[in-house]
Amino acid sequence: MSATAEVAELYSAIEESARLLGVACSRDKVGPILTTYGDAFEHDVTVVAFRVATGVRHVGELDCRFTTHPKHRDPYALALSNGLGARTKHPVGALLFDMQGRLPIDSYGIDFGVVGGFKKIYSFFAPDDLQELSTLVDIPSMPRSLAENGDFFARYGLDDRVGVIGIDYPHRTMNVYFNEVPAECFESKTIVSMLRETGFAEPSEQMLKLGQAAFGLYVTLSWDSSRIERICFAVTTTELKTLPVRIEPEIEKFVSSVPYSGADRKFVYGVALAPEGDYYKLESHYKWKPGTMDFIQ
Repeated sequence: MSATAEVAELYSAIEESARLLGVACSRDKVGPILTTYGDAFEHDVTVVAFRVATGVRHVGELDCRFTTHPKHRDPYALALSNGLGARTKHPVGALLFDMQGRLPIDSYGIDFGVVGGFKKIYSFFAPDDLQELSTLVDIPSMPRSLAENGDFFARYGLDDRVGVIGIDYPHRTMNVYFNEVPAECFESKTIVSMLRETGFAEPSEQMLKLGQAAFGLYVTLSWDSSRIERICFAVTTTELKTLPVRIEPEIEKFVSSVPYSGADRKFVYGVALAPEGDYYKLESHYKWKPGTMDFIQ
């Protein structure tokens, strides 16, 4: 299938999903994003996923994300040149450029909202070339909160296992995704210890059950605070009924309506813990290949 045909097919799937969820979808909003990164569909786009989340901040939104944008192109420069975002003097605008000059980025991912528009760029490192925090903290535009929490990450065996960096341009935050997370990090006592150490509320039983079944862990940091803004644990499954938790009504509605291609379905279900409370999110893979890297991995 040609890139143009793939883009048209993806837009139709986004439009259908948004309609079923009652989310406003505008071709004027979504079309330019897909067109800007259309060359990604000329290559081997390994993952296309839709995501919804609970919580006030996420009401009325449907997110879409895809890999891989060719690594020889600068996805942030493309976003700016095509009017998807505004230039800023904030360090968030320099971070990807600074990383490109210092880190072996293997591929990219793009994240956008049907309502909110262009949001994030993900930089993936090869599974056999995970990055160390000691390298990341030396990058000039990197949030200092990464270095300030270095002892925390080292204590839990995460300081040399960075697999993905996600840059959220509208919110001016950064996600650090850890690969090959030590099994101890998913034990209840460790989860409780992590949350207490970062000043979060005691976890619910549902959260602990999900954490024990998790494979993925990431944190959210900002330039405005030294604290860890959010911690997220995630589980991957092809059947939601196997998860040890009750699925929220908003997410059940999403699962029953969102389209997918191929014979099998795959989900990544996560709980994000923040000072304002927990919220849950579900990423449903519209397109994926067995063995490919999940966004949250």
